[in-house]
Amino acid sequence: MFHVEQGAYSVADQHRNGPRIIDYEDSTYRTDFWQGQGREYEDAVERIAIGKMLPSRGRRVVDIGAGFGRLAGLYGAFDEVVLVDYSRSQLEFARQQLGDERFVYVAADLYRLPLASGAADAAVMVRVMHHLLDVPAAVAQLARMITAQGTLVLEFANKRHLKNIFRYLLHRGLNPFDREPAEFADLHLDFHPAWVRQRLTEAGFHVEQQRAVSMFRLGILKRTVPVAWLAGLDGQLQRPLAPLTPGPSVFLKSRRQGAAAGVPVDRSALFCCPDCGHEPLVPANEGVRCPACGSSWPIVNGVYTFKPQD
Repeated sequence: MFHVEQGAYSVADQHRNGPRIIDYEDSTYRTDFWQGQGREYEDAVERIAIGKMLPSRGRRVVDIGAGFGRLAGLYGAFDEVVLVDYSRSQLEFARQQLGDERFVYVAADLYRLPLASGAADAAVMVRVMHHLLDVPAAVAQLARMITAQGTLVLEFANKRHLKNIFRYLLHRGLNPFDREPAEFADLHLDFHPAWVRQRLTEAGFHVEQQRAVSMFRLGILKRTVPVAWLAGLDGQLQRPLAPLTPGPSVFLKSRRQGAAAGVPVDRSALFCCPDCGHEPLVPANEGVRCPACGSSWPIVNGVYTFKPQD
């Protein structure tokens, strides 16, 4: 694996010829992008959308791309919370803030998700999909991991938002009505809502709700209008304006298809082997091991680490 430096993150080549991925290991993403950076509005409207879409209660929720645990406070209705991110350092910070009582920390990539089939009855994936080159492969992993009738809350960067439409009409941008994903920078993609919904359907999800989010993401508005007012208005308009997708972010609530609701696996059977697919893994030497192929992964500073070690 090698890394190409890209500011606050790096781009990692997967072993086994998998898709390239974003790696925020040892980055200053938390302080450079979120804390103290004037994104209180974006944080607030995303919390509104997730709060309206998540089930009122559940056994286990998985946050894919959890980073430093920004959204962890939203999961109080669940008995257990699994925070997944490719960056172990981000998860270590989250663990310092959140502790171990209800939380499990997993450093892994989505294409080789080491969570067992039926591991969770809900999953959240926010600000991740725009980094994915192979969305069908990633969504297939989510479908495998979520129980029948389980809930997926997924956010994606919207290709068909108003600003892109105006640019296109002025002959200054990409075609927002073309349904194919558009990579506007290395490992940064915009998606057409219809394309995303089709990928979810193919993976066995039924989309139940759509929300248009972050519609007032303009510097002048964020500087002049109180965050609570701006976020409150956004929250009121998320459902009514959803069919028009005017904002840069779209949230979808989907249900995993199945005849009867499933029950998440026990904690002892939480992990599967990302190398051969065997499940479950077994405890071994302060980590976990695959009894089928013999691969093993350590627990480093309280984080189950399924990524190449330095």
